[in-house]
Amino acid sequence: MTDVTRISRRAALMGFGATLAAPAISPAFGQGAPIKVGVLHSLSGTMAISETALRDTVLMMVNWINGRGGLLGRRVEAVVVDPASNWPLFAEKARELLQVHRVDVTFGCWTSVSRKSVLPVFEELNGMLFYPVQYEGEEESRNIFYTGAAPNQQAIPAVEYLMSADGGGARRIALLGTDYVYPRTTNRILRAFLNSKGIPDADILEEYTPFGHSDWQGIVARVKRFAGEGKKTAIVSTINGDANVPFYRELGNQGIKAEDIPSVAFSVGEEELAGIDTRPLVGHLAAWNYFMSVQSPANTEFLNLWRAYINNPRRVTNDPMEATYVGFKMWAQAVAQAGTTGVDAVRTAMYGQKVDAPSGFTLEMHRNHHLSKPVMIGEVQADGQFNTVWKTSGPIVAENWSPFIPENANRRRG
Repeated sequence: MTDVTRISRRAALMGFGATLAAPAISPAFGQGAPIKVGVLHSLSGTMAISETALRDTVLMMVNWINGRGGLLGRRVEAVVVDPASNWPLFAEKARELLQVHRVDVTFGCWTSVSRKSVLPVFEELNGMLFYPVQYEGEEESRNIFYTGAAPNQQAIPAVEYLMSADGGGARRIALLGTDYVYPRTTNRILRAFLNSKGIPDADILEEYTPFGHSDWQGIVARVKRFAGEGKKTAIVSTINGDANVPFYRELGNQGIKAEDIPSVAFSVGEEELAGIDTRPLVGHLAAWNYFMSVQSPANTEFLNLWRAYINNPRRVTNDPMEATYVGFKMWAQAVAQAGTTGVDAVRTAMYGQKVDAPSGFTLEMHRNHHLSKPVMIGEVQADGQFNTVWKTSGPIVAENWSPFIPENANRRRG
């Protein structure tokens, strides 16, 4: 790793809106102005546990593209800001990236509330945002490309698995989430789906907690009582950020084992498990579109690139990192195809872009600004990795407007 790269990483850690330099040894670039890539991820606060790795992924891809000669003969530079898990600050930092730093594209946000905060800014200023995290759907913006999963690419297949014989045959579901738009909307969809499968509201427990919540004793005890009323029960978790650490610790403290009350998470991957003693959690589940343990040539390439860049054997990869990686590659392909970084031209060139993804599947960007993606269910292993126990045979096209929300009856889907 060059000295310049290390200095750039320190600058990013400080959270300044500083332009990060290219590697000291790189191909010769043309005389054009650098192409600027905005990085809009929380490096402090409750979401830093998840978002810091996405900042690092974008920086890795900037190094990668510059090592290949840049884009359009120009060097690519990253501009990193820290919205600090502060949702209004996301909008301010988005405006700073677009108006002050004049970035050509931005990769950023994790929570839906942060994305909702910045969406009007990107639409007003005609910026381009790549959003890499699973979300609740119910959105489609010409200024955002959604490279994470819609509910039909994660939440619904996960609940179907829990209800299947292989998943334990659950007939009662505890919906536990952080109190904001993603968990509440996803659980609205899941409640309607469960009702359609003959699960009445009396067999659905729904609880919400603030960001950073740490006292899980009472809620986990309620889940145990709910599960003790005669029907097979499972937990569906839309808990986000560092609240997952005490939540999983409390599952272990109260002796909740996967064979008794399985839990499936939608926002916990390898990065979050890195800070938890996973031994009591072995057998609990997560639903994603990629796991680090996937065996594929594209994943080997991704892992080798990450390990060479990060130079830390303890750092893992996860689904939102893969979504960032795929989004960056698609954007670079679209820029090369369009011959410009102009948002309108790149937007048009994005439709139909394909990437052989680390998930082992070829993913395609559709005109609804969402990717086709496979679905995978993984069991937590003692080493913090996931063993895939179920997956779709191929990618599924996103339904960003859920058929389980009545007001979507006349909306275009897919």
